[in-house]
Amino acid sequence: MPPRTVHTVIRVCLVLLTSLLTAHAFAAPQTLHLGAPIPYEMQVFANADLQRPSLPVRRAVVIVHGVRRNADAYYASGQTLLDNAGFTPADTLLLAPRFLTPNDRAATPAMPLWAKNRWMHGTPSSSGRIGIAGFTVLDDLLAYLGDRRRFPALEEIVFIGHSAGGQLMQRYALLGSGDRALRHGLVVRYVVSSPSSYLYLDATRWQGGRFETASRQTCPDYDQYRYGLNGAPDYFTSQGLSPRQVFQRYAARDVTYLVGRLDDHPDDRVMDRACGAQLQGRTRVERQLNYLRYEAELARRWQLPIRHWQWQIDGVGHDATRLFAAPEVAHEVFIGH
Repeated sequence: MPPRTVHTVIRVCLVLLTSLLTAHAFAAPQTLHLGAPIPYEMQVFANADLQRPSLPVRRAVVIVHGVRRNADAYYASGQTLLDNAGFTPADTLLLAPRFLTPNDRAATPAMPLWAKNRWMHGTPSSSGRIGIAGFTVLDDLLAYLGDRRRFPALEEIVFIGHSAGGQLMQRYALLGSGDRALRHGLVVRYVVSSPSSYLYLDATRWQGGRFETASRQTCPDYDQYRYGLNGAPDYFTSQGLSPRQVFQRYAARDVTYLVGRLDDHPDDRVMDRACGAQLQGRTRVERQLNYLRYEAELARRWQLPIRHWQWQIDGVGHDATRLFAAPEVAHEVFIGH
């Protein structure tokens, strides 16, 4: 083998080795200080040392866990996703935040803590640093990533939520306001993966092949938050937006929906089976397709153009590890988007 070829092979191997070591060197949890004027602590897994004064990455990917709050496993799934896309820690920051309860071993009084899985509703923390909404954490992550002093070259932020994290992300894609404070030219994208319920903006649901108001006698709370806007948290009501204004903002956002094609078991043990969720469809696949129908219905009714993406992943059920390892997901989320 010619010397130049040998040197090239060695150089490529060193680059790959450096990338691999960097990706796993910071897999231990780190602590972010978010919010102002009094910062709170948030545990995250990341593929970089977040204590460095600045990171020259062009992209940040934030992946939010499900009900088990296993941010470490979602960090590993996020790393597989980035590997499949051909991204490295040199160009892409991966963050996996952890929304904790008071009973979690890693919980501290300086962290916002939620009762059980209330964090996925976007509602305020009730222990530790109380009053920090789940939506506010996402706002503060946007503000952290949008700081040019930390990330001077950042061009894109991709939020991904799966299962319970998908519920938080779907509601944030509708109600979130953190992107309006970001500098011009910084793109924010939302990926909603396999939630078991969705937030609707009015009282109609897909029934008998059309959208019509459901019976409040059989399901009196179906249009209450977190299935509808009635009783929505202060985070949203303080914005003073009408449903049409919410939809107009949402329609302009870059949103991608994902679900495993085999995620079609109505008796799945972590499936939301409340009547408000049941009115949205029998399975996660059906509920997602019905919500895309709903988007199209509101776009027609309010004459607002919308173009969101939806992908069903063959051979995958309700399994974040397998879903994010599927090569087509990397292509659909990052490359062929």
